[in-house]
Formats: sequence, C-alpha cells, structure tokens
Amino acid sequence: MQPGRVALSERELGTALGERATLVQFSSAFCQPCRATRRVLAEVAAMVSGVGHIEIDAEDHLELMRQLEIERTPTVLVLDAGGRVVRRASGQPRKADVIAALGAAV
Repeated sequence: MQPGRVALSERELGTALGERATLVQFSSAFCQPCRATRRVLAEVAAMVSGVGHIEIDAEDHLELMRQLEIERTPTVLVLDAGGRVVRRASGQPRKADVIAALGAAV
C-alpha cells in the first residue's frame, strides 16, 4: 500500500476524522505494545489541536486489515484531513516520531 493513494472515511473507521489529521491505531486484545501505543497517540492527539485518535480492534475488522495490508499490531496510520494515509508504521512508536509524522499530514 502506497501512502497518499489510499483514503479512509468515517464509514470505514466507524467514527469522524480529526479536523486536521487522524491517528488510526490497529490493535489486538492481548498486545502489550498496543496499550503503550494507545497512551502515546492519545497524548499526542490531546497536545495537537485538530488531531483525532481512533483505535480499531484488528480482530473485528479483518477485511479492512486485508485491504490495508496490515499484518501486525500495533500498526499506526497517519491520515490527513481528507482521510488520505500519509504515514504508516508498525510497532510501538515514540512520541517524537508521531509528532514528526503529523508534519506530513497538517
């Protein structure tokens, strides 16, 4: 999947996008790094105006996982205001990396 070529909407995500950008986290129930990722993304979303954070349970959204070629959790997608994927990363991110990735979206 090429960043910038895929766009996600409220319909696929089940909730509204952030005004300026959205951090989309794919998680699974028994994933320890997913919990830490949730905290980091929530902190960044609270710090940066207009940025939303959506957590998606991978097991409940297998078709979306296949479409986006997501193979592990946590996987984080950074969407711009139009829902286009501008950055993608797997594994537990550092707060500084998330903030830097948002630069491509806003």
